[in-house]
Amino acid sequence: MTGLRLDAPRSGWAIAADVVVVGSGVAGLTAALRCAASGRKTVIVTKARLDAGSTRWAQGGIAAALGEGDTPGQHLDDTLVAGAGLCDEEAVRALVTEGPDAVRRLIGAGARFDTSAETGEIALTREGGHHRRRIAHAGGDATGAEISRALVAAVREAGIETVENALVLDLLKDADGHAAGVSLHVMGEGRHDGVGAVHAPAVVLATGGMGQVFSATTNPPVSTGDGVALALRAGAEVSDLEFVQFHPTVLYLGPGSEGQQPLVSEAVRGEGAHLVDAGGERFMAGQHELAELAPRDIVAKGIMRRMREQGAECMYLDARHFGARMWSERFPTILAACRAHGIDPVTEPVPVAPAAHYASGGVRTDLAGRTTVPGLYACGEVACTGVHGANRLASNSLLEGLVFAERIAADIARTPARVPVPAEPGDPAGTRTVSLPPAEARYAIQRTMTAGAGVLRSAESLARAARELAALAPDEAGGKAGDSAGGRDGGRAGKPAEPGVETWEAANLHLVAGVLVAAALRRTETRGCHWREDHPGRDDTTWRRHLVVALRPTAEGSELVVRTTDSTAFPPVMGRGAQ
Repeated sequence: MTGLRLDAPRSGWAIAADVVVVGSGVAGLTAALRCAASGRKTVIVTKARLDAGSTRWAQGGIAAALGEGDTPGQHLDDTLVAGAGLCDEEAVRALVTEGPDAVRRLIGAGARFDTSAETGEIALTREGGHHRRRIAHAGGDATGAEISRALVAAVREAGIETVENALVLDLLKDADGHAAGVSLHVMGEGRHDGVGAVHAPAVVLATGGMGQVFSATTNPPVSTGDGVALALRAGAEVSDLEFVQFHPTVLYLGPGSEGQQPLVSEAVRGEGAHLVDAGGERFMAGQHELAELAPRDIVAKGIMRRMREQGAECMYLDARHFGARMWSERFPTILAACRAHGIDPVTEPVPVAPAAHYASGGVRTDLAGRTTVPGLYACGEVACTGVHGANRLASNSLLEGLVFAERIAADIARTPARVPVPAEPGDPAGTRTVSLPPAEARYAIQRTMTAGAGVLRSAESLARAARELAALAPDEAGGKAGDSAGGRDGGRAGKPAEPGVETWEAANLHLVAGVLVAAALRRTETRGCHWREDHPGRDDTTWRRHLVVALRPTAEGSELVVRTTDSTAFPPVMGRGAQ
């Protein structure tokens, strides 16, 4: 067997380019702009509109050592502490050293950050895990929206070709196993419609996260793990998927609330809001030196512990002392979201509970953004650069997208141009078509993952999740590529699963959920945002290392292959993907 692909119609149209960037958040747009500036013909593929990626939802800001007295070394130290011993220090050093200039280039591209009325300098605030005020923000709490606006405008001014409303399906490869583009499905009529392809020798995945694998998340509906799933089917390695950051303060909308939930930014706590229980008692003081500003995993665990102790469904964020003016000027987006749900933060505490927020792991890359498949790159939330370790430091994600997108573009620019002969996925002999679960499996996957692999995990809950995911798996009776029955048997749920956006997304969610659970079962310790109730301690002797997972085709279907690194450093990526 040589590969795996989703069951999909053959391409009906194609575009040729030097680089195809999949995703339109800060990472994808930055990569596209830099690649185009170097003279490479670049095409952007995005799942919704150009400005509808996860970046626009980022409230808090972007972290960089821009303030007086702050240094990249201090930023590095805070990042390593938050990462709970699993950060790749070389990757973090690149992030914090190159970060300030990357932010300045972003400003040069048109992004407007909030400034101090007194000094005219960028106004900086604090968030959890930071010992310095180093978070630059825009529009009070609309940083992501401003960054997205600036980058989208720059992309349009540069005239970069864009394919919107397109779900990426699979990686195309040439005869040497090198990336040769992607297949995709355009949802709706336009210049392109239905399944097509972009042929390019460099493919940059910037597809964002996989928060929709859980019932409640801060991620938009498009965050269904498409990039990680594509990479796995293409033979790339992924790592650290067990480390899902649950944001501690998400607006609690009541039992049974599902889908994208409103975020209450860490910056609210950075400005002095307190976490309290229903009786008004602060409970983070004494649990950590930074109290409410401890790293997110510690705050999320503190909230969950208090909820369990009191049998409560939520805790509260009290910022009534801010007053109406500060709320309206500093946090207008959050204020509007709260009031839209009948809560006024000016006069009452805000009910909050943890929800899935950010994937610290993803497609394994080196410092140039290269994956284990030649020609395939990854940056932003879909990637695992080693920067975040076991828990992302607040507001490092936008910076990581900037810095590593620029590194990818630099690597592509210095790589000799390649003219691939792309093959349709499924053309090579032995490629297997992946069977599709029915569309409604999405909701069963989300409920399973929330119950078994959420904030609190144990061997029992994870094993139960593994069994339930296995029961949702479609029958692997689908044959080799081209078999008319491949992937259309309907799976074990007994319903037909025809190729389409909903079944493709369900297949991607099912795959990334399975990897997450397999890794979480294997890691028998509590570290960062991976909390095992049955293994409450951190075990540096056994587990200060990464789990690396690959999907391998078999005669019967496919299997996950999990291995452990020798240290916190990742092995080199080059030369492994074509095996």
